[in-house]
Amino acid sequence: MGGKYTVDEMVKCSKQELMLMVLAMQEQMERMNENLENLIEQIRVANLKRFGRHTEKMSELDGQLSFFNEAEYYSEDAGETELEEVLPQKERSKKQKGKREADLKDFPEEMHDHDVTEKQLNGIFGEGNWREIPTEEYKRLRYEPASWTVENHKVYVYVGTDGSHQDEFLRGDRPKDLLRNSIHTPSLGAAIMNAKYVNSLPLYRIEKEFQRNGVNLFRQTMANWVIRCSERYLSPLYDYLRTKLLEYHVNQADETPVEAIHDGRSAGSKSYMWVHRSGEMYTDRPIVLYEYQKTRNSGHPLEFYKDFQGILVTDGLEQYHKVGRELAGVINANCWVHARRDYADAVKAMGKSNPEAVKQSTAYQALARIGTIYKLEDTLKEMSCAERLKERKVSIKPLVEEYFKWVKERLADTSCLLKGKTTEGLRYSVNQEKYLKVFLADGEVPMDNSASERSIRTFCVGKKNWVLINSIRGAQASAIVYSISETAKLNDLNPYYYFKYLLEEVPRYMDEKGNIEASNLEALLLWSERLSTKCHKPRY
Repeated sequence: MGGKYTVDEMVKCSKQELMLMVLAMQEQMERMNENLENLIEQIRVANLKRFGRHTEKMSELDGQLSFFNEAEYYSEDAGETELEEVLPQKERSKKQKGKREADLKDFPEEMHDHDVTEKQLNGIFGEGNWREIPTEEYKRLRYEPASWTVENHKVYVYVGTDGSHQDEFLRGDRPKDLLRNSIHTPSLGAAIMNAKYVNSLPLYRIEKEFQRNGVNLFRQTMANWVIRCSERYLSPLYDYLRTKLLEYHVNQADETPVEAIHDGRSAGSKSYMWVHRSGEMYTDRPIVLYEYQKTRNSGHPLEFYKDFQGILVTDGLEQYHKVGRELAGVINANCWVHARRDYADAVKAMGKSNPEAVKQSTAYQALARIGTIYKLEDTLKEMSCAERLKERKVSIKPLVEEYFKWVKERLADTSCLLKGKTTEGLRYSVNQEKYLKVFLADGEVPMDNSASERSIRTFCVGKKNWVLINSIRGAQASAIVYSISETAKLNDLNPYYYFKYLLEEVPRYMDEKGNIEASNLEALLLWSERLSTKCHKPRY
């Protein structure tokens, strides 16, 4: 429609002109309705992401629906299951006997006897009219806050007064300082790193907590300690772990935005923290490495993986696909969680008012198909890679092929106009089909990239607390410390004791130029047999 017509102008229009105007108005209304539906869906999805539960499992989509049973889903004669029947029933866990004893067994114990004196017994029962029966025993757990000790070091100095060494000085052996003329110690540095990078506390909160205990350590001082110690003592291990990571056949990668204040760009410019980790199937010696970069440019993963030969599991970001195209020997595999994410958003946006309509929707059917694949994949986790690959080819590959066939049929079906998130999900699957099928050809490749997202979660939690990073050096130091803490957690080590161990041992292995031999770095690795036993114990 062009302009706005008056009544007089409408009266003068011919029948043909009026018909054309009505058709144009219908077309315009269809476009407006489509845009309105898309906007409503976007608002619902945004509200759910902000206020709702962050889940993509159908059994947990705000209590809506459960995954189809595999046999029922592919059976034409299967009857419709009621919602109440498919919603999972929460089983009440049975209380384990001896759990408290097992939980408390590694702690030091103090005995507290609560006895009755013989005088009291004789006074109540009469002399000789009583006997002792089995005692009543119970345990309580006492907490004591962190303690502080000032180490007063004396280095004795002697001078020769006669003989061949007259006027020569001899000093007692003194431990190397981590930082020259600083009160910093391995235990204090480990405590700060553990609080900030494991427990996600910003430095100003650590500063306040120290002050409440009578210790005045300013956040600027602590930040300086972390940066200098990570650069001097932790970076050699970080670099060595990188060489170990690239030896794995399967790596996984992800990234998240972060803002660094003093990075030479205008305020608000996005930087990125990239995470690289060993494949999820490698549970023996997992490695997680963070890497700070100012941009999301494809050059960063290309540089990181230039010496890598194997499979890289990622989301559908083009930067990762470029790695697979430009680096010989690197195959890019995609994540099925991302393939189902748009469908989950579409189902969430439909609301709870009409469950039957939800079950008939394309998005729900897509989720059901992907859910069936996941259910079968979950049964293969304990298998060896060879057994897993064999079973995938038998039971999972036909379902994957059927899924992509179904997706293409839905997109080609002009009788059913799909919109919004559902269409985005279908197109994503078609565009990424080649990468989504890689796991079918290799038993070491996980079905999704969830392990990378879990590895970067601690950083994201911390980011919500401290919001900004002050400098590029600070961001790089954070990447190193996060790498070691996350790798320590995956290897069932206590991060605090491992930080303390590194800050004690690394200076001893360094030469005058600050270099460490590879054999010594091997001894410092998280799975080394020479590692302090304290690092393996969760508590004392």
